Amino acid sequence: MLFPALLLAALATGGCSTAPVVVEGDEPEPPVFSASRVLRPDVEQFGDMDDPFAPFNKTMYRFNYRVDKYVLLPLVIGYYKVTPRFLRAGVHNFFVNFRNITTFFNSVLQFSGRKSAQTAGRFAVNSTIGLAGLFDPATAMGIPQHDEDFGQTLGKWGIGAGPYLVLPLLGPSSVRDGVGLGVDWYVSNWAREALLDPNDWWKRVWTFLYVIDTRAHVRFLYYGTGSPFEYRLVRELYTTKRRLDIEK
Repeated sequence: MLFPALLLAALATGGCSTAPVVVEGDEPEPPVFSASRVLRPDVEQFGDMDDPFAPFNKTMYRFNYRVDKYVLLPLVIGYYKVTPRFLRAGVHNFFVNFRNITTFFNSVLQFSGRKSAQTAGRFAVNSTIGLAGLFDPATAMGIPQHDEDFGQTLGKWGIGAGPYLVLPLLGPSSVRDGVGLGVDWYVSNWAREALLDPNDWWKRVWTFLYVIDTRAHVRFLYYGTGSPFEYRLVRELYTTKRRLDIEK
């Protein structure tokens, strides 16, 4: 629902879109990821999964749906209506570049010299030539983008995911990934304070833009899969995606 890239982005198998699609009523909304393209919506295809918190998780899933529908999506629609595309692109590039800090941190902890060097290179290029990350010359230079988080780091260290967990406002997760999210938040917040020394006003602007930009680039819409088993389908997609992230 806040959908940090760590969580709901894991549900998006397509690329990010910088422009909304037109839906009923000609209201722009974020692109929708149809999970039915991956799994048949009319067949329950899910094996046993570790979900002892299912009653809580399903309650949070419905709560997050309402927050998404009545708060986040209207904000995203308004943001797209009043903000020029070039400015939205700059905001998105800025946050993607800033996330390189946590990716670098986790790449080092994963003992990946290649990813660490490439991520440091991207951050250096985009933070200088790219004007604080508003532009992305690193991609044009062929420097690949990586996305590592502490949940993946724990997984690479051999720590199991633990039970599936739907976090209030944050969406699909697990016990391990929830811990990882807290560590990544701490590192990101420390970096923001150290590099930018933002005042309270700037922090509020940062948080607002981060939430809106992140939600706008997540190709997922609650109850948009067409499946009567959406809760389990999303759980399966999230769990599978995280496993693949760790194995890569």
